[in-house]
Formats: sequence, C-alpha cells, structure tokens
Amino acid sequence: MALSFDLLRTFLAVHRSGSVTRAAELLGLSQPAVTAQIRTLEEMLERPLFERLPRGMAPTPAADQLARRVSGPLDSLEELVLGDLSGPAEAFGRAVHLGGPAEIMCARVLPALAPMVAEGLQVRATLGLPDELLAALAGGGLDLVVASVRPRKGGLRVEALCDEEFVLVAAPGWAGELDRAPLVAYAENLPILRRYWRAVFGVRLTRPPALVVPDLRGVLAAVVAGAGVSVLPRYLCADELAAGRLRTLLEPEVAPLNTLFLVTRAGASHPAAAAVRDRLLAEGIGWSV
Repeated sequence: MALSFDLLRTFLAVHRSGSVTRAAELLGLSQPAVTAQIRTLEEMLERPLFERLPRGMAPTPAADQLARRVSGPLDSLEELVLGDLSGPAEAFGRAVHLGGPAEIMCARVLPALAPMVAEGLQVRATLGLPDELLAALAGGGLDLVVASVRPRKGGLRVEALCDEEFVLVAAPGWAGELDRAPLVAYAENLPILRRYWRAVFGVRLTRPPALVVPDLRGVLAAVVAGAGVSVLPRYLCADELAAGRLRTLLEPEVAPLNTLFLVTRAGASHPAAAAVRDRLLAEGIGWSV
C-alpha cells in the first residue's frame, strides 16, 4: 500500500493533538477510522508511532522524527489540495480559522481585520480558553490563536502580540471604599484579582467574590452599574474611564501586565493566514499603549 496523504494527515493530527478523539473531531472522521489509519501507518513503517495511554497518545521518538519531516510539506500540500481558491476570497485563498479570548477578539482582533474582510478575506472566529484553542491549533483545526499564556508544546511558533495593563476600577460611588466594596470576578478563584493583589499590595486576596461572570465584558457591565470593584485590562474599560463612568482606584508605580501571544504552527502557512499574522503583529504594537 502506498504512503498516502490521508494517512500522514491523520498521523499529524494525532501527533499534534495527542488524542485520537480530538484528531477524529478535527478531521471529521470516526475514532475507529483514525485508529485504523494509525495502525496501517505503523504496519507500513514497521515501527510503533504512539504509546496508548489511559488519556491520550504519547508519541514515540520515531513519531517525533516523522512529524518533523512531514509537518511543513504536509501543511503546504493540505493548502494546495484542500484550499478554496474560488469566490470572493480569491485574493486570500481559503478561510482563516482564528481563535482567542472573547474580550480581546471582540475589542481588538476582529476590528483590526475588518479592512481585510472588506477586501475579501474570510475569517472563522472561535472564542474560548487557551488549552482548548491551542489543542485545536496543534491538531490543525485552527490556523492562529491569540493566547493569554505562553504555550509550552513543541511544533508551535509563539510571538508576543501585546501587553495587557490591568487596572483596579469601580463606579464613582465606590471611590475610597475598596475594603468594603464587593468583588466582581471573572472566575470563582479570582485569578486576575488575586494576581493584582499579590503584585500591587503584596498580600494574598482571601475575600470571596460577590459576583462571578465568565466574560470580562460582563464584569465590565456589572462594575459600571455599581456592583462593586474589579480588575480589568485597560483597553477594555478605556471608554468608560474617559467618560467618568468608571474610576481607577489606584495608580501603582508599576502596573501589572500580562503578555498576549500570537501562536501558529511551525512551518508553512497558507497566504491568508500569513497575511492575518502580519496584520495582527503590526496592529498589536499599538494595543500596548
């Protein structure tokens, strides 16, 4: 049996995602079909490629070596075979699949790409958490990811996009009432608030949140309405601060920052994804100020 594009594509999806289940979802195949293709490839190469674990698949050294050899050419071949070069997006090629946190995507990323969309670019945006988005990127389901944490997985190209500056804010009625004001948080464990308290006050925040909203835009709306205090990226609440609907409760000498990263797969990318990468890196310079 000849070594086929489909076998290598399935192998690369399993190698990048570390899971038969995830690879099957990304490729639109059944799990038995993916397992059968991996076994066929192992038989053809006469060596094991993965160690089956209770959770996921661990690549063998032979699999890592094969992935290094085929990832770049296979990504280029996939674009040639599967790319859609017809219709209004002819200048860009097939649609770009882009993932990231809802807040930065809606406030900065998608508006930055609007001129390109008007010129024919097709974008499919996925909003979510870093782990799931990076797994989709590694498995081939996404072309680019804006990540709030630096990925450690191999085979990815990681570039700094911008810095988020965090500010402690409340509606004017809560000015001077930091110790008494309810806390409005993104998650039950107050990740952003706890980080701010540790960096600025040098203490561990132990107060429970009064309101938890898993979207910083919801946190912003609640704080503007007077629900309490929170810590938000400055870009997200800049208009409310300028209009006086919010106030900063503290201006530390060194503001807490968080770096956002633009992540792509190492190796070749199709022209539209490369154009989106270039645009976001150029625009991201201005998002940090």
